[in-house]
Amino acid sequence: MKRSITRLLMAPSVIMLLVWMIIPLSMTIYFSTIRYNLLYPGQNNFVGWMNFEFFITDPGFIPAVSNTLILLLSVLIITVVLGVMLSALIDKPFFGQGIVRVLLISPFFIMPTVNALIWKNMMMNPVYGIFAWISQSLGLEPIDWLSSYPLMSVIIMVSWQWLPFAILVFVTALQSQDTEQKEAAQMDGATGWHIFRYLTIPHLARPIAVVIMIETIFLLAVFAEIFVSTGGGPGYDSTNLAYLIYNQALLQYDVGVASAGGLFAVILANIVAFFLIRAVGKNLTV
Repeated sequence: MKRSITRLLMAPSVIMLLVWMIIPLSMTIYFSTIRYNLLYPGQNNFVGWMNFEFFITDPGFIPAVSNTLILLLSVLIITVVLGVMLSALIDKPFFGQGIVRVLLISPFFIMPTVNALIWKNMMMNPVYGIFAWISQSLGLEPIDWLSSYPLMSVIIMVSWQWLPFAILVFVTALQSQDTEQKEAAQMDGATGWHIFRYLTIPHLARPIAVVIMIETIFLLAVFAEIFVSTGGGPGYDSTNLAYLIYNQALLQYDVGVASAGGLFAVILANIVAFFLIRAVGKNLTV
């Protein structure tokens, strides 16, 4: 009786969640199988796999997939490695610890569009940016980062914004670490590196897997930084899958091909997340 009442009370939430997920996914699948170009209204005939073929054979497809994976792996490595190191440093009590933690975490609360504008205009501008000023102070020629190194520029922007998220998760996890175990290891002559390698890293195994899983979901859909700073260029040098789908939908008005690209991105995200989580979990729990 109690189980039936519980299921009855949960039913509206479960139904709402299913509707929330199934309707957009069903519409995307439907649009991916018909010819739906906004420039040719009324010509919505069934085309089967043709939209997927158009998307895969697009000149920007291979660069977009490559840039998406490079961006994902680069940001994951930067945020996880620096996040673990900085978290271990600020976990120890020192003067001004609270202020340092707030400063480290604050970039995560900046909107992606604002993040891109800050780096584009204040940091990487070849005329009045801070990097240009540093180069000129050292007698070097300023670098036009967004034109010469567009993908690296996007990686720096995204890493700067997601590093605080990793730090926040790792610092929270370190606060639950057993201090008696660390003290016992110190009494046995373990160095700081040994404690970090054999106690801290295994303790952070699950938080690292969580950070990788969450960041993977969002990093595969990075768009604002590319749209505001590089526009996907020069050429396809900084185009990722999200920007290529936007290009198909809102610049070429081909909703069918864009929907096929969206389904491809969903499949790629699940494959990448599955293998990353398995690899990280296996290596850290041994």
